Amino acid sequence: MSGAKFLTDFTKGLSKGDGPKSLIPTSVRSASHNLAMCWEIDDWSRWRQTAKEIKQYTLANLDNLLVQFEQQLESKGIKVIWAEDADEANREILKIVQKYDAHLAVKGKSMVSEEIELNHFLSEHGVESLETDLGEFIVQLDGTRPSHIVTPALHLSAAEIGDLFERKLGERNSAGHEELTQIARRQLREKFVNADIGFSGVNFGVAETGTLCLCENEGNIGLSTSSPKVHIAMMGIEKLVPRLDDLPLFLNMLPRMGTGQKLTSYVHFINGPAEGTELYLVLIDNNRTRALADVEFRGILRCIRCGLCMNNCPVFRHVGGWAYGWVYPGPLGAVLVPQLLGIKTAWELPFACTLCGACGSICPVKIDLNHLILHQRRRAIESKTHAKKLTDTIMWSTFALIATNKFLFSSAMFFVKLGIKIAPFLPIKFGKLKAWMDGRDLP
Repeated sequence: MSGAKFLTDFTKGLSKGDGPKSLIPTSVRSASHNLAMCWEIDDWSRWRQTAKEIKQYTLANLDNLLVQFEQQLESKGIKVIWAEDADEANREILKIVQKYDAHLAVKGKSMVSEEIELNHFLSEHGVESLETDLGEFIVQLDGTRPSHIVTPALHLSAAEIGDLFERKLGERNSAGHEELTQIARRQLREKFVNADIGFSGVNFGVAETGTLCLCENEGNIGLSTSSPKVHIAMMGIEKLVPRLDDLPLFLNMLPRMGTGQKLTSYVHFINGPAEGTELYLVLIDNNRTRALADVEFRGILRCIRCGLCMNNCPVFRHVGGWAYGWVYPGPLGAVLVPQLLGIKTAWELPFACTLCGACGSICPVKIDLNHLILHQRRRAIESKTHAKKLTDTIMWSTFALIATNKFLFSSAMFFVKLGIKIAPFLPIKFGKLKAWMDGRDLP
């Protein structure tokens, strides 16, 4: 889906009142709690600076570190596959799946697999790839996309999930969190036992030792990587750290920023395939080298995917993750998506920002997100994909006139509300407008 499909799809399918308003308190509470977990550390500023320097060193020496990483992996019996883009990654994974005549795969949470649309690709070839992270499982069952990179089902209430489980799984309707979790566990256990392939992402790869590090809280990644006889891990090439000694810092920072924990419940260190099993690692570029070669934007590859920039972003908290149109929403998406998909595809995303600086001020690896977003705006203008047209001039001049005059603004809102009420009865289709309005009350 185009990164430029902005602001129109977020509330599609949500009932009125269950959209952005339900996101705000959760996101604010999450951001403040996560920050409190960090500020209790006396040396937090030094932690951030050290993490930044480690990731900067990694990116500056990525070519040599990747070679070292591959050598260490292969010495342990891990088969390494390089993929230049999403298509190549999917083709290579399909070859492995077909080699083992696999029909059912279980998958731990992996943003890079969302990026290459692995589930959709495998489904087209007759292979079921089932998400086993609770949030991802819910979203997959609902036929939608994650709304947050850490908490994929943030947009759904417990009652809505209970309705979903009743419709799709035939389970008794419940809004109890523990009962919903037990339903998902019961449904997934059989899949873990019968799966032919297990997929996972990789939080950190250690170049020095060829170690794959995976962090989780639910235990589903442990089952996805150990129950099937074949494990295929997927990793963006930037997810390296140079040494094993670098890991403790990131293992302390990631959960504090991501989920407000001192440590995740489980940390897996994979150093080779277990006896009688096969282990593959697919290293995915997908335009990361383009970002790496761009000195102005290289810093975005330091990101450890904690998601706190989103929780701290006033725009994200109001419009939600779907509004950004692709896998990575919020301030991260505003910078990274134009690098991965190209500025011509995602030119609108950098403009979905107030430039308040809330994101960059709390980034654990000190990515200067608000200035990178500003630079992406300049790129969009320079690429002439956002060239000023007569229609743009008329539209924004009219908006400015209405927005700065109380009488005109009140009158405009009256007619907009009236138009929304009568739109469903008109022969003209207001698809995008209706999708945007379904979960929003105008002021």
